[in-house]
Amino acid sequence: MESLIAVSREADYPVEIGLVLSNNPEAAGLASAKAQGIATAAIDHRQFGKDRPAFEAALQAELEKHSIEFICLAGFMRILTGSFVERWYGRMINIHPSILPSYKGLHTHERALADGVKLHGCTVHFVVPEMDAGPIILQAAVHVMEDDTADTLAARVLAQEHRIYPQALALAASGAIRIEGQRVVSTHQSVT
Repeated sequence: MESLIAVSREADYPVEIGLVLSNNPEAAGLASAKAQGIATAAIDHRQFGKDRPAFEAALQAELEKHSIEFICLAGFMRILTGSFVERWYGRMINIHPSILPSYKGLHTHERALADGVKLHGCTVHFVVPEMDAGPIILQAAVHVMEDDTADTLAARVLAQEHRIYPQALALAASGAIRIEGQRVVSTHQSVT
């Protein structure tokens, strides 16, 4: 979130951050965004029990209240229903700490180390109803070192997340890319 806010302040960046919305009222990002003059809201999912549609209706109402056109998930650890995801199809992206389709879900760094992979990284993708399965916008890789721990590997991956998430958002929000089937393609015509 912080890297997206920082780059959005640049004059030529095609996105304005209109709202930081969290399902955790104690999220540190809310205070940071508010201190930077960005609108914030918290909708505590725990108040809705198992009623995910009611929780998502509250999310949608808040998004509409702020005229939000595009969603960037960053540390939002809730599974969204298919109907919510479909409403935002092509306008919601997420960052995941692995080179998808490998290591979907949680504990990606630990699993990569346990498998002895030599490359690990991160992926920015469009969100679809299936978890961590949407069309890929950008990926970045880091070498896995012999002495890596989950923490050291996570730190190097996080540096790449901060680099590619703003790039992917700019591409998606500016219309420079589009979804074609399960792939992301450039909207620019190549000259032959």
